[in-house]
Amino acid sequence: MSNHNETQLDSATLWGGKISPFSTSYGKLMMWFFLVSDALTFGGLLVAYGFTRHACQDAWPIGEETFNSLPFLGHGYPLLYVALMTFILIVSSVTMVLAVEAGHRMDKRGVVRWMLATIVGGLFFVGSQAWEWYHFIHGSEFGKIELADGSKAIVHGHFGELKNFTVLEAGRHHKKGEVIKDDLLHQFHHAIEEGKLVDGKITLHDGSVAKVNRAKDEHMQLIIKEEGTKYTANSKIEGAAAEKLYNEVINSGTPNRVIYGANLTVNEYGPTQYAQFFFFITGFHGFHVFSGVVINFIIFLGVLRGVYHRRGHYEMVEKTGLYWHFVDLVWVFVFTFFYLV
Repeated sequence: MSNHNETQLDSATLWGGKISPFSTSYGKLMMWFFLVSDALTFGGLLVAYGFTRHACQDAWPIGEETFNSLPFLGHGYPLLYVALMTFILIVSSVTMVLAVEAGHRMDKRGVVRWMLATIVGGLFFVGSQAWEWYHFIHGSEFGKIELADGSKAIVHGHFGELKNFTVLEAGRHHKKGEVIKDDLLHQFHHAIEEGKLVDGKITLHDGSVAKVNRAKDEHMQLIIKEEGTKYTANSKIEGAAAEKLYNEVINSGTPNRVIYGANLTVNEYGPTQYAQFFFFITGFHGFHVFSGVVINFIIFLGVLRGVYHRRGHYEMVEKTGLYWHFVDLVWVFVFTFFYLV
């Protein structure tokens, strides 16, 4: 027999769900449960990314080589725009803290002001991510080239400006002697991909043949990402030798020797898995940011209407703030592992 005395506790002593043992509301507890589960999802994605990168270490792109553009200013600014996006998102987390603090003081005007700043920061980040996706999909001006020995190289340097195309042989739409000045880069890339650029002459979509007039490329450098019979991975070719090899490839008339941009099947920047992880991880996070902006806006409307002020507390703002801080924290990890390491 047991020597312990069994004590019968009445319902008043037991917690029956009326008072939280953690001194927090049911809503906050459920938000924390959701954030922990979501953190595990992001953690699994980043771990999978790490294993894949380790398996393709030699061919894996470097962040500052891939993301080096600024809107309206072109290339040559490694990770600067991504850093700006990150800074704006972190600042939006600070404004969210100030909104929650104003809510604790029942300062409706303060909550309105700081929540509006948070929403603006979130919209800037989502818009910037859309621009980054667009740039990533369309690729660089040079593309990734396949050399004669089977090796593949990415190209750095100053791309010679396309001035115009002078039609040498008329087609369905263009007449002989016509000078084409519109949509030059797109037509130039499309012709190279299909092997329709030979010795500086381009065959356009209407069958006309034109001479390509463009400035000379400068400061060119080829970085081998996939080795062939002659060149090894991560070796570099610079100067006149790089220009000669690049021009031989684009003027060869052979299709599929140049890849521009990335999608789920081809990737200018490195292995196909790189683009797949980029789209999935940054897209999944972008969906979270967009959802956070929508939720913030809905709560913001409630604040404007005085819903929470009449309740006597701004707990909804605080719960929204928990989600927003989580989104910001996740981006710090994505930024570190995907762009910096």
